[in-house]
Amino acid sequence: MQLLDLIKEQYKIISIIGMSKNAGKTTTLNEIISEAYEEDIPIGISSIGRDGESLDIVTETEKPKIWVSENTYVATAQSLLLLSDANVEIMMTTNYRTPLGEVVIGKVRSAGYIQLAGPQTLKEMKKVSEDMLNLGAKFVIIDGSLDRKSQAAPAISDATILATGAAISRDLNRVVEETLHTISLLRLKKVENKYENILKSLLEESTIAIVDEDFKIERLKYKTALGMGREISEHIKENSRYLLIPGSLVKSTISELLSSTHHYKNLTIAVSDGTKIFIPPKDYLHFLRMGLKLEVVYPINLIGVTVNPYSPYGYYFEPEELLKKMKSYIKDIPVIDIMIGG
Repeated sequence: MQLLDLIKEQYKIISIIGMSKNAGKTTTLNEIISEAYEEDIPIGISSIGRDGESLDIVTETEKPKIWVSENTYVATAQSLLLLSDANVEIMMTTNYRTPLGEVVIGKVRSAGYIQLAGPQTLKEMKKVSEDMLNLGAKFVIIDGSLDRKSQAAPAISDATILATGAAISRDLNRVVEETLHTISLLRLKKVENKYENILKSLLEESTIAIVDEDFKIERLKYKTALGMGREISEHIKENSRYLLIPGSLVKSTISELLSSTHHYKNLTIAVSDGTKIFIPPKDYLHFLRMGLKLEVVYPINLIGVTVNPYSPYGYYFEPEELLKKMKSYIKDIPVIDIMIGG
């Protein structure tokens, strides 16, 4: 199966997110670019964060470069075009600023390597993606960066591909465990329909809030849930049905909540989407056994997983073994090793 088979004629904006740095996002992106070129399909690409440089400035390990074919649309900081050997014609400017300069949208006139640094907010990335579609791209791929899973938010992409692999750990079982955990978070179910509009409007306010069974809302004054679990628990009552956390949800907040009130058993915690949850696998399972309920306002459409058996840190897994083990647990969406197929 090709990655292009998961995308074409089905989705317009697709995000690639990684389990860790060097998990294979850029390799996945390059494969999609190559497959689209073979079928003469013009696509658009951009990145939240910088990508495409040959050396990782954090880990000082080599990175795969981003190769773009003719007629590919790119959204990147204008200064990075000077560092690329692809010939890119600027089609429009955006007025979106990054530390590397203004983001421009260009069309590749001759193939080569390129560096990407796209808009820094979800709203700007959504607009840039729509601009590339209007210019002629059949679909747009958004490439992520370290710990920036926010680009999977449905506010920008209508489908997501998860990249995972050996870079997570030297322990194959841990790689599988972490991947399955991330998949479970990305695929959390949507909030009840009758509460959906209320929770969406509260999300736009970026307000921590509690909604009871009669749809009454209590907006809390706390700017963040971090370190405020006990204080938030004081507002939870027997008839409370949803606690909305608009930002990140972490282990310590859940621990404080569950230890401070017994009313949580009637309550569901809602977050924007599964990328906002940062709870280790074993703790997550423990919280579920205690009765924790989590739902999302915007569910994520995960359409595939790519696996990379090689780590830049000098070790690797047998490719067939990694692929087989992942497939034994992930049965309802495709799992693909780009290097060996399947």
